[in-house]
This record gives sequence, C-alpha cells and structure tokens, in this order.
Amino acid sequence: QVQLVESGGGLVQPGGSLRLSCAASGRIFRINAMGWYRQAPGKDREFVAAITWLAGSTNYADSVKGRFTISRDNAKNTVFLQMNSLKPEDTAAYYCNANGLNSDYHRPFNSWGHGTQVTVSS
Repeated sequence: QVQLVESGGGLVQPGGSLRLSCAASGRIFRINAMGWYRQAPGKDREFVAAITWLAGSTNYADSVKGRFTISRDNAKNTVFLQMNSLKPEDTAAYYCNANGLNSDYHRPFNSWGHGTQVTVSS
C-alpha cells in the first residue's frame, strides 16, 4: 500500500498564491512520477501538472502554464505545487497522484490522495 497525504489548500483572493504539498509513504520501491489533478464541482477531473522522479522533467496543462510550478523532494518522497496568480477558475479540489513500483515484488502502483480544496474568491 502506498499512501498520499496532501496539504496546503485554502481560501485565497484572485491574484494570490498557495503552495500544495503531497507526501508519499508506505511500501515504496521506486516512484516513477508524481502529479496533480483537480476537479471542480460538476466537472471531470483534469490534469494539472506532473514531474518525473529521476530526471525531474515537468509537464503542465495549458491553463496553468506560467502560473504553476511543480517540484519534488526525492529524499522525502514529496511533491509540491506552487500556484501563483490564482484565478477563480482555479477553484477545485486538488488531488495528488503517484505511480511507480512497490516493495512487494516490485509490483506497479498508481495511488491517489484524498484531495485538498483550493478556493479562489474575493
């Protein structure tokens, strides 16, 4: 089992910033990549950003490019999402995702956190 715990959500005014964190724990042999998705009420879950664990290569949704930055701390199995210039349309529950191999016979895992709410409103 691999568990993900997100933190850092909250209420922020338009133009403000928030930093999300997600820590992975459990029977981890190797993380391949971690990322963030979000889901607004009445909408499907959508990709936000991802980072590969070894090379640190990043990928972003067009809607957040230039405003959000994803980074990682390999030693702590933690991924961060720095969100700047926030807009009301960024309001959503943000979910952390991780995939890799667990320590049980190196079986693949694909885990999700429970989500953290981000609300952008004046």
